[in-house]
Amino acid sequence: MGLGRFISNPLTGNIMVLGIRGRKTGKIRYAPVSFAWQDEKVYCYQGKETRGQWYLNILAHPDVDVLLPRERFTGRAEQLPEGPERLKALRMLLQGSGLSRSMYGFNPADASDQELEEKTRGIPVISISLNQG
Repeated sequence: MGLGRFISNPLTGNIMVLGIRGRKTGKIRYAPVSFAWQDEKVYCYQGKETRGQWYLNILAHPDVDVLLPRERFTGRAEQLPEGPERLKALRMLLQGSGLSRSMYGFNPADASDQELEEKTRGIPVISISLNQG
């Protein structure tokens, strides 16, 4: 796509585009979301207040296209349960989310695991395992 440097920058944070099959229409829809990448997984999260259509579509159809600023993959998404992997992913996500991280009222780099868990309780975190090949 070649737009990586425009949609992923210090103000907006790390942004990728997900290609997700619509749960009602079956058509592929595209959604820009914040991301963090570690090892062979890409993480994203659904915001604090509402449940977006992209999130509901992933729950119904977990096979996704992942369009990162300079690469493209396919993968399988799953919602992470409460626990250490979710907290680690959420900390990385918030640290890389640009100005939007200020809406949570704390610095994710300095917050204890307990504070991070309390302030982000109920926020869904999605893990996408990338397909090899």
